[in-house]
Amino acid sequence: MGSTDTLAALSEAGVSIWLDDLSRQRVNSGNLANLITERHVVGVTSNPTIFAHAVVHAEDYADQVKELAARSASVDDAVREITVTDVQLACDVFSGTWETTAGVDGRVSLEVDPRLAHHTDATLTQAAELWKVVDRPNLMIKIPATAEGLTAITGALADGISVNVTLVFSVQRYREVMAAFFAGLEQARANGHPLAGIASVASFFVSRMDTEVDKRLEAIGTEAALALRGQAAVANARLAYAAYQQEFATRRWAQLKEAGARPQRPLWASTGVKNPAYPDTKYVTELIAPGVVNTMPENTLLALADHGEVPGDRVSGTAQQSQRTFDELAEVGIDLEDVLDVLEREGVQKFDASWAELGETVAAQLAKTAPDAEG
Repeated sequence: MGSTDTLAALSEAGVSIWLDDLSRQRVNSGNLANLITERHVVGVTSNPTIFAHAVVHAEDYADQVKELAARSASVDDAVREITVTDVQLACDVFSGTWETTAGVDGRVSLEVDPRLAHHTDATLTQAAELWKVVDRPNLMIKIPATAEGLTAITGALADGISVNVTLVFSVQRYREVMAAFFAGLEQARANGHPLAGIASVASFFVSRMDTEVDKRLEAIGTEAALALRGQAAVANARLAYAAYQQEFATRRWAQLKEAGARPQRPLWASTGVKNPAYPDTKYVTELIAPGVVNTMPENTLLALADHGEVPGDRVSGTAQQSQRTFDELAEVGIDLEDVLDVLEREGVQKFDASWAELGETVAAQLAKTAPDAEG
């Protein structure tokens, strides 16, 4: 199967292909537009690590950084202006996709400051500010699925803001995310917002589950434990999809749908393979299902185009088998509740560290170009 055929087949199977990478260079070079026309990419996500790498490795930011330095912008303000500009440019590149898909795809995500992950009101305030300043209908604001984030998710949706819920690891938390989504849309309807214009995805993180569980299985070291390596992440995502099918078959959802609402789609995030022993397309080909998004790094996208296969729906009807995998993991000594707690905590910490890295990178760039730095 040719590369275009593989990616086209994935799209036809109901999977929206989003790129997990964004930079000014991608936009300015035409690379992002090319991925849309040649690689069936219909959306993009960003994060602070991606932005930090982009800023330090590209000339495309030089003029903006120089202007920011000239007016002595703070590091926080500079970070926001740089990232907002990138997201605005990407939203414009995807505007055609947004129009042709009637607003389903063509989406670009920008996250609130991850340091606010445990502060509901501050998250909600910043989500509203970013929504206003970016001023693009195909924007999504990323809000983490912490306990405090759930209320902010509901509040943002109630204000008519499209939301990408990030850092979802457990099925239980995912059910809480869907409940927050329903509550947000119900409030939005009461507030007079047209529901058809509000979009949402729930970013369920995949590969990190295998990384954590495999480490514990190897520490246990028994034959039964080692035989379960590489199975937890896919089983967890498949159980999440079963929960999605259940929640979106309820009367509560039916009433929202009748009012024009669109479902909050499951989004498979962290789909780059961390273990080289696994197929490099594992978290794409094993998680094909109708109505999902897969946001993937470019190397995963290219691997799929080069040698990937699209075997059809690999998720629907697998809940029982996936639960058995979880039961077997528990039987060999894996504390899954602890795994999921660790993953959420580390997820927030990694986003915090990435944000700090982005701030340090921008601070260094500002210092290099500040007027008093010129000899």
